[in-house]
Amino acid sequence: MTNWVYPLGAATDGSWDVSIGTSDSTLAVDGWAHTGLKVATLAAGTAVELSAGDEERIVVPLNGSFTVTVDGTEFPLNGRPSVFSGPTDVLYSGIGRAVSISSSDGGRVAVATAPASASYPTRLVTAAETPVELRGAGNCSRQVHNFGTPASLEADRFIVCEVLTPAGNWSSYPPHKHDEEKDGETALEEIYYFETQVAAASGSPSDADAIGYQRVYASDERPIDVAAEVRTGDVVLVPYGWHGPAMAAPGYDLYYLNVMAGPGPVREWLISDDPHHGWVRQTWENQDVDPRLPFGA
Repeated sequence: MTNWVYPLGAATDGSWDVSIGTSDSTLAVDGWAHTGLKVATLAAGTAVELSAGDEERIVVPLNGSFTVTVDGTEFPLNGRPSVFSGPTDVLYSGIGRAVSISSSDGGRVAVATAPASASYPTRLVTAAETPVELRGAGNCSRQVHNFGTPASLEADRFIVCEVLTPAGNWSSYPPHKHDEEKDGETALEEIYYFETQVAAASGSPSDADAIGYQRVYASDERPIDVAAEVRTGDVVLVPYGWHGPAMAAPGYDLYYLNVMAGPGPVREWLISDDPHHGWVRQTWENQDVDPRLPFGA
């Protein structure tokens, strides 16, 4: 069976800590065609380069601030101390444009990619412009930063957002899928890039091991069965199937960056819930959103 789980260090490529599915990636994943992700840790004063290609890109600071140069034009990105500090500036580059990412003080940066053909203008989306959604309720409460969704960003193929889940909560729940082009559903590959932290009020020991969990299972005859323990820097690919929950273990907050795209004619996130579990959504109507949200308030 194809490997769908890449712990930190399993998908490196030169200067990149993670390089999966992009135009210059050396890691081949059977059947993977529509999305990509690169992550780099930059020392102060260093840079990474991406040559012009037939893919659209969005640059997402994970920690630290960056300057992104697109075909000679510089865009400063005011970053953040960590992914749990709230939204960050991001930059969409469009297709056919060379990209250079540098940082005067150093930091970690992600680049979401998708093969594309239509050209859209380069756009800076600031932290202040980023729509912040509090989704779910009770122990299914989570925070979503919708900087790369169809309602927020003009793009050709991909849908990009990030999700923060407080310790002990479940997100990507109820389990759902988007693996068919049909009424009410779009076929989208999905990448989950994870980070974790010890929850602020946990009183943890110095050797605490911040973990979360991700579940993916079959929705039809295609085989997939993932129950992965995840930490900072880990990646889980979802080619098809029911996926969820993404679980923040008690004591540890969970973050993931989602990159989605597919072959269909419409750029839209339309999902079907697992019919065994979709009823859970109805219970949220009588519950409050977790008071620990939003992160970075």
